[in-house]
Amino acid sequence: MSMKQYMVIETFMPDCKGKVYERFHQKGRMLPEGLVYVNSWLEKGGDRCFQLMETNNPTLFQQWANCWNDLVRFE
Repeated sequence: MSMKQYMVIETFMPDCKGKVYERFHQKGRMLPEGLVYVNSWLEKGGDRCFQLMETNNPTLFQQWANCWNDLVRFE
């Protein structure tokens, strides 16, 4: 059985883009087990990131967002 796909839109908070990349390079994506990164791309200005994710347990998104919500707003 294949997992469901979700599009996550991240908007970097003002002056936080550098901090996002610094944390990513130090800790990775910090995804909980069962939440799978598929692909991502940045908006032209670089302030918004679109991430394609897969999971059968959408409650895992909140665990992941808790690692980033001080730097990013999620849709």
